[in-house]
Amino acid sequence: MTKRTIGGAVIGYGGMGNFHSEKMQTVDGIELIGVYDIDPKQNELAKSRGIHAYASREELLADPRIDLVTVATPNDVHKEIVIAALAAGKNVICEKPVAMNSAELDEMIAAANKYGKLFTVHQNRRWDEDYLTVKKIFDEKQLGSIYRIESRVHGSRGIPSGWREEKEHGGGMVLDWGVHLLDQMLTMMGDAKLLSLYATLTNITNDECDDGFTVLAKFDNGVEWIAEVGTCNYIEMPRWYAFGDSGSVIIRNWDCEGEIAKIYNRGEDDVPPIQAGAGLTRTMAPRNEKTVEKFPVEKVKSDWAEYYKNVIATLHGEAEIVVTHDQQRRLMKLLEAVFESARKGEVIHF
Repeated sequence: MTKRTIGGAVIGYGGMGNFHSEKMQTVDGIELIGVYDIDPKQNELAKSRGIHAYASREELLADPRIDLVTVATPNDVHKEIVIAALAAGKNVICEKPVAMNSAELDEMIAAANKYGKLFTVHQNRRWDEDYLTVKKIFDEKQLGSIYRIESRVHGSRGIPSGWREEKEHGGGMVLDWGVHLLDQMLTMMGDAKLLSLYATLTNITNDECDDGFTVLAKFDNGVEWIAEVGTCNYIEMPRWYAFGDSGSVIIRNWDCEGEIAKIYNRGEDDVPPIQAGAGLTRTMAPRNEKTVEKFPVEKVKSDWAEYYKNVIATLHGEAEIVVTHDQQRRLMKLLEAVFESARKGEVIHF
């Protein structure tokens, strides 16, 4: 039996709305029916690209051809639009962050349960190849027991202009990039319990919203994790750095350029001291080739379309949704803890 093609639509035709529209036109099993944006110029832009633009959100939600609605609007209106779409009998993908707080998320989940529709979140960076590469190294214990992971995204252009630099709309880097890095952290850690968190925020280029942050999180599996975003960094640090009791890995960028170093002989005889600044040290003397071997990082290939393929398969009853309600509840609570820690200047214990 031939599967019915899912009819898709996008509410909010800005940067991410355009992104979703393009994906709906390229992924098998879904057809883009149309879009809607409150800005007439964006609707005209969609029309110029051959995409149907609805006259109103109500008209879009009333179209019986639409099975799935992706919400790609500013963060502060996610809840209202998601609940309206669910009430109209549509399945919903919401852009991240799913809501302004966990209370809003609970309302959205309750609506999904009430109307019996799929509701999930676009945590697309679970499919980033750099992340999947580090996750594979962690899962396979290629560095032995990993005890520290550092995940950073650095740029130098401040917060993008528009609603992302306005607090009332859910702007700032914690809700923009933090939601990605911390979701990656929780996903990689799996069932490990988060023990504590300490966070600081920066306001270098914007007084209203955080333009950067640093989070230090500790888990009961012994892993200490740093997640950091900066938008005023003119020399960026590596995208990933992780080390365990048997080696270290550095991944410098999105393209997974980097290397793994593994130790084969921990003890060395007659290590000569090296000159280090104004003194000598054996402790920090570099290892020789007989004890450490270095390898290039093997990139894990990924296909971003797997996100929509999972949604489509779930709607056909052939798969379980990958991005779940419980995961989003945990993530939203974590984001709230980041703001609380930064506001109080205290460690948050879980």
